[in-house]
Amino acid sequence: MAIATLNSGRYESNGVAVQRLLHEIPGLAAIDVKAHRTAGQTVHLTHSFGLESISDAAMVAELLKLVECGALSGQADFESAALGLVLTCADDPALCWQAFYDNSLDELASGRSPFASVHHRALSQLAGSSVLEVGSCFGFFALRAALTGFDVQACDISSGAVKLLRTAAGRLGLQVQARVGDALALPYPDSSVDTVTLIHLLEHLPSHVDQAISEALRVARKRVVIAVPYEDEPSPHFGHRHVVTPQTLVAWARQADHAGAEIFEDNGGWLILDVPPAHAS
Repeated sequence: MAIATLNSGRYESNGVAVQRLLHEIPGLAAIDVKAHRTAGQTVHLTHSFGLESISDAAMVAELLKLVECGALSGQADFESAALGLVLTCADDPALCWQAFYDNSLDELASGRSPFASVHHRALSQLAGSSVLEVGSCFGFFALRAALTGFDVQACDISSGAVKLLRTAAGRLGLQVQARVGDALALPYPDSSVDTVTLIHLLEHLPSHVDQAISEALRVARKRVVIAVPYEDEPSPHFGHRHVVTPQTLVAWARQADHAGAEIFEDNGGWLILDVPPAHAS
């Protein structure tokens, strides 16, 4: 396992080294990130992100440019570079994460993030007053659901992501109960929340998607909300394992025990499953 280091505005992990420039460039919507690879195969990134500009959407936009030109390759490169950009945008890591969360939530709420429409649609599909987000990652959707007034729980297989979400929720005064959990064996009782969401999660699973859907239906009292990207081929930098099509959603619905299914397209594919009354009781 690679050891990550952070020192004096420089982060290095998994063959990716990230260095902050001395001054942030004010007034730019996107910050230019430069990359070069040394003979030792370490990718060196320099950037001018700061506390005012670091955000999920801005960061991903810059990293995708590096994927397209071949400077970054694969999920490990992408994730190491992303962490490096966040952690080197200021001298204090706690302030870095605070700015990253605040700026990203503001982008989502204002519609400036490309993912804002997915959140908007997902929020409109929630049934009841309580929700569990499975595969929460940074937990932006869980936080937005809590801000909207839902009783929110969240789980992710990454303990680091869960810790970040707990810290962000506490700082914002939001009641989000986050814990480590596997989508294939959710650590929640039967029929314990109204809606379970699987938002851009299932394309990451190498197998047993049907088991993840069954687990979500077991825990939900009313509904399961599934969202997936439609891609010509899986995005390796995002850790996608397979392509999902409308026909895939139809097959998933046929395999699941539900009381009704709706499939539609809106910035990707959606599968909405209603929970059978016997499960909800």
